[in-house]
Amino acid sequence: MSEEIVIGLEVHIQLMTKSKIFCQCSTDYIGKKPNTNVCPVCLGLPGSLPVLNKKVLEFAIRTALALNCKINRASIFHRKNYFYPDLPKAYQISQYDSPLGVNGYMEIFIPESDEKRKIGITRVHIEEDAGKLIHEGDIATSSYSLVDYNRCGIPLAEIVTEPELRSPEEARIFLIKLRNLVQHLEVCDGNMEEGSLRCDANVSVRDIQTGNLGTKTEIKNMNSFRAVKKALQFEVDRQKELLAEGVKIVQETRHWDESKNITLSMRSKEEAHDYRYFPEPDLLPLRVSQEMIEEVRKTLPELPEVRKERFIKIYNIPEYDAEILTSSKALGDYYEKAASLYPDKKVVSNWIMGELMRFLKEEKIEIEDSPISPENLIEMLKLMDERIISGKMAKDIFETMFKTGKGARQIIKESGVTQITDENELIKIVDKIIKENPKSVEDFNQGKEKAINYLVGQVMRSTKGRAKPDFVFEAIKQRMKKIR
Repeated sequence: MSEEIVIGLEVHIQLMTKSKIFCQCSTDYIGKKPNTNVCPVCLGLPGSLPVLNKKVLEFAIRTALALNCKINRASIFHRKNYFYPDLPKAYQISQYDSPLGVNGYMEIFIPESDEKRKIGITRVHIEEDAGKLIHEGDIATSSYSLVDYNRCGIPLAEIVTEPELRSPEEARIFLIKLRNLVQHLEVCDGNMEEGSLRCDANVSVRDIQTGNLGTKTEIKNMNSFRAVKKALQFEVDRQKELLAEGVKIVQETRHWDESKNITLSMRSKEEAHDYRYFPEPDLLPLRVSQEMIEEVRKTLPELPEVRKERFIKIYNIPEYDAEILTSSKALGDYYEKAASLYPDKKVVSNWIMGELMRFLKEEKIEIEDSPISPENLIEMLKLMDERIISGKMAKDIFETMFKTGKGARQIIKESGVTQITDENELIKIVDKIIKENPKSVEDFNQGKEKAINYLVGQVMRSTKGRAKPDFVFEAIKQRMKKIR
């Protein structure tokens, strides 16, 4: 059987409004005492009535427009009925067959095939979040669970793609780009670990020869880009193995177990009719004027693709650099600030993409929390230009800056380490190194030009990187010619 992987994503983004979707409770619920950030509306108490937060609507329209969706001028809210302990009303206010935005797309670049692909966006709709269950012990063996309703009523926008992703890696690329987009839009912080961006995936395997689409499964509980790729790859492999053995795939919802790197069955997959959708009687149909759509369109910020092209044009950096530097809003902001303070924009991008991003990755720190500010980075680069420190010294100082948060000048002042600028002192060190390494001198005299590199290295080691490499190279070269 010739197979094709079919993946569709359902992504929930938590909208960064100050109050919840249908009440005035604060959206700042993280770290609050359980069940204190609630009111009769978000708890669904009898007699309470929801009122739509206008800012939620604006943020959702902004998201849908950025995803090239058509905005439905008329849409309605529905009750999605299901009972979970973390859903106090026993239904969720959502949108069903009349969502806010439809028929959009987002382009992604696939490095493996060196192609751009449009991934269709089926819909963008708004809904409320549920509470959170806190399990005692392991989820499988827990004797009881506690429920915290503080998250109830947090505004969400759900983005549903067409089943057009063809590999776990494509799904990962799509999610990274989507997070970057919503961060630039300033509608969501995109933090997957804290749950402000959550992804469910529908996976199936299609027979290419017949075109028949296989039974799909839904994967939940993926809280990082890495987890999404790993979970999807496991599920694809599992389905292929079952099909090869002639075993029927069951339509179900599966849970990604990060500790075991496997998906586990949670429950049979619900169909739309299982939720008994019906129009929300307490909310009027949602009507969006063309004037409002255009007003929101005017507030759209510079989007990642446009920003990337501007970086290439204005800062004269390669497309590869611009792609990385605009991969998150915060990283792009960091680069722009640093580039505004230094003439060589490529040198700035090299240090950010090299040393800075390496340390951030090693320490698992986001760019927003970088201990090295753009100003401190540029201060160090200017010290190199002034020849107070060498490139090698700069890397050591940079590491100290990252670990301590101190500026380069302060570190130099405290350590007393600067580049040796006294050329007479350097000549004495060069002569000493040449005298101690007669074999290298002999090799050089026999035409082995690379022998000089060894001697330069010895001088740099002797001076602990404080010598000027260019001067040392020329000095050794002149001394060796005299020896000949």
